[in-house]
Amino acid sequence: MMNEEDNKLVQPRRSFIFAPGLRPDLYPKALASGADIVCVELEDGIAPHDKDEARERAMALFAEPQAEDGVERIVRINCLRSAVGLDDVQAILTTDTPPPALMLPKVVSPDEVVWLDDLLTERGHDTRLHIIIEMNAGLEAVFDIARSSSRIDALFFGGVDMAADLRCKNAWEPLLYARSRVVHAAASVGVDAVDVPYLDLEDLEGMKIQARQARDLGFSGKGAIHPKQIADLNEVFTPSAEEIARARKVVTAFEEANTGLVVVDGKLIEKPVVREMQRILSVAERAGV
Repeated sequence: MMNEEDNKLVQPRRSFIFAPGLRPDLYPKALASGADIVCVELEDGIAPHDKDEARERAMALFAEPQAEDGVERIVRINCLRSAVGLDDVQAILTTDTPPPALMLPKVVSPDEVVWLDDLLTERGHDTRLHIIIEMNAGLEAVFDIARSSSRIDALFFGGVDMAADLRCKNAWEPLLYARSRVVHAAASVGVDAVDVPYLDLEDLEGMKIQARQARDLGFSGKGAIHPKQIADLNEVFTPSAEEIARARKVVTAFEEANTGLVVVDGKLIEKPVVREMQRILSVAERAGV
């Protein structure tokens, strides 16, 4: 069985949406959108001349205690290898009320993550980390990056920048290897993998097809660029009634057998399968299924 600490880390990450740091008025709307993750944006969605103001407004959002509503709150800061990214880090180290989690874009080396982890630890912040893999160098180092900090809860796949860096078409087949490598690295350390948003807002059916492909590949969720995409994403990445029933059956049989393996419906079940069944139940419970 999962121990209590491990179980606390299992939560739905079926969907995420950005809220612009410049528009704190949109933050409550994003929290009420149904997304499992709301990410306050300081990076690509903010023009260079607005970075300072966006940072100040974003930090102010966390000056007050956050509601216990099950929504994971993240701030996407700028690349740690940029001056504006360093300004973001300084603001986080200065405040006594840091965001619960940070999303790090364009990570290419585990050293970046170790450096930030050390600074957060020295400051006494328990801020969690989410890493975007969107550069060729980051894809090459993804296994080392995934192991670089115990603060990491998820790896995010950045398909647009990755396609540009790999000089390939931004489509499912050309990026299949890159996606698979991110999923492999995330699974190797037991964290979630979250797929890139689907950019065609008018093609909801195409989004659902790609979301199912991502789910079947091993992703835990996918990004949204508009609230109208969230319900479909949550549905795709929520375990079905049949999956939940089977997971409950497997877990119960394993507990009752009290051995390293059991046979369920004529199939041999070992501990790795049981761990996934436990995860399915945890996600379903926290998703309110």
